[in-house]
Amino acid sequence: MLTLSCPYCGVVCDETELSPGGEAHLKRHGPGSSDEEFESYLFQRENPKGVHFERWRHAHGCGKWFHAARHTVTLEVYGTYPAQTTEPPKDIREAISARVPGWSWRGFA
Repeated sequence: MLTLSCPYCGVVCDETELSPGGEAHLKRHGPGSSDEEFESYLFQRENPKGVHFERWRHAHGCGKWFHAARHTVTLEVYGTYPAQTTEPPKDIREAISARVPGWSWRGFA
């Protein structure tokens, strides 16, 4: 079972207390964007076998959204951090690099 720690209230909870919100760190396109950009935002998602950054909501707790870095195969959780953070914190990126050889943060524009 997937267990995550809410970075806001500090509660360690299993997935039954949480609501998934999909991929984290997506670039939203505003007014004036092309149809292709909007389509990409709505439908093009990564579905990696490995490290993935996701949005979660502590639905049966504080109700706040947060991000989690985890491995989709092993369910290993590298850390959680507030949803307002634009990229994974350095300590989480280092934890992933230490456990997953060759992994590097690709960043988002």
